[in-house]
Amino acid sequence: MSVSCIKNDFLKRYKEAGYSTPIILKGKDIDQMALIQDIQVDPVTDNLIHIDFLAVKQDEKVRTEVPIVMIGESSVEKLGEGKIQLIKDFVEVEAFPQDLPHNFTVDISVIKSMNDTIFVKDIKVSDKVTVLDDLEQAVVTVLKLAEEEIEEVPVAEAVTAEGAE
Repeated sequence: MSVSCIKNDFLKRYKEAGYSTPIILKGKDIDQMALIQDIQVDPVTDNLIHIDFLAVKQDEKVRTEVPIVMIGESSVEKLGEGKIQLIKDFVEVEAFPQDLPHNFTVDISVIKSMNDTIFVKDIKVSDKVTVLDDLEQAVVTVLKLAEEEIEEVPVAEAVTAEGAE
């Protein structure tokens, strides 16, 4: 079904809802709960071109990806010992549309050493949501900062006026 909407109204709702929170599409011939499935944006102008919605029913579970958002500050990164790396942007879940979280927050302040890793199993999830991803999959890890190598440039031997004969 083709629908149109006012761009600014949609962008406001999208910022509130994101991909994993259902929205209600209301209009002359429509009153439907939906998830935002895909958004196409012009790569040059950043203007919104097209939106794909996925119609959902309140009484049927859906599978979708919920984004991961990092919060906090790691002492490893603060001290310059390493760089926090988000390995997985989304976690695949199954739930009723109204139970889907907007996002999952991962507190990186628990990372205290270079060997610490946060896994999918460490994410706090409501009992109404089933995680479909491997629970042992890493979500956040620490990358070792590469030491800058100082390259020595060989200095050409100075030629004296006497040796230039």
